[in-house]
Amino acid sequence: MESTANEVVQELPGLVKVYKDGSVERLMGSPYAPPSPQPDPETGVSSKDITISENPSISARLYLPKLTQTIEKLPILVYFHGGGFCLESAFSLFNQRYLNALVSEAKVIAVSVEYRLAPEHPLPAAYEDCWTALQWVASHSFDNEVEKDPWLLNHGDFDRLFIGGDSAGGNLVHNTALQAGAQGLKGRVKISGGFLSHPHFLCSGTEDDKSLPTLIWEFVYPSAPGGTGNALINPFGPGKPSLAGLGCSKLLVCVAEKDELRDIGIMYYNAVKESGWKGEIEVYETMGENHAFHVLNFGTQNSRIMIKRLAAFLN
Repeated sequence: MESTANEVVQELPGLVKVYKDGSVERLMGSPYAPPSPQPDPETGVSSKDITISENPSISARLYLPKLTQTIEKLPILVYFHGGGFCLESAFSLFNQRYLNALVSEAKVIAVSVEYRLAPEHPLPAAYEDCWTALQWVASHSFDNEVEKDPWLLNHGDFDRLFIGGDSAGGNLVHNTALQAGAQGLKGRVKISGGFLSHPHFLCSGTEDDKSLPTLIWEFVYPSAPGGTGNALINPFGPGKPSLAGLGCSKLLVCVAEKDELRDIGIMYYNAVKESGWKGEIEVYETMGENHAFHVLNFGTQNSRIMIKRLAAFLN
């Protein structure tokens, strides 16, 4: 018989278990991968880990592509990883190999944010962390008290600042862009564009209560005002912040034919187009593929094509 300390008190089936003693077991995810201060042999990309904030604890992995000249200014990508707000990490193998490839292909500096995960840190913690990280990056554009990172300082082009993310990270991109539109970034930095790959949204009326995207939301933000109708996860309909307020000048929404979130990604694309937003938005669909295939099935032909498509957007 199991001891009561080992009793499961909360569960996201097949993904996460929470035990009575407060411990959390993650049943999915890729292992930790160390950064590569020396250029990665395959891509020539260097990476290092930095601390953005001690309290709350926010860190990031920075990526620098192979430089052709000493003084070279490059676009900046602030990246939010996927994993349903409760899995994966900026320091995981899946994200390391994906960002090495994207940074090499796009020739950008990337800041992959290690935001706090649910259930230890229920939402809105991840939203707050991603906003803090973006403001930290923007603060490199002017003189202030923040301790600056030399890669961003010497090689970052703050006129070409992008945000991007996959799955839950795509949701984080949307909400961060809305916040940037409402509040602005430090140093009056503007977000040039954002990509949302297979974004995690819900829409009342199209989701049954037992769908995985719904179960994930209820697990990671149990106290969400309005539940699955909360604007953070459900940006559609009356009473929600206007999508015309997205604070960037272009968006790329990526969907995959076999992904259960495919239709809602198209719905988001259409809703932004119809909102009166002044930017440019495009949609890119990969046929025959499933959710986050370009990260999970890295190295396949379609994965390589998608990384090239994202790189073209960042340039």
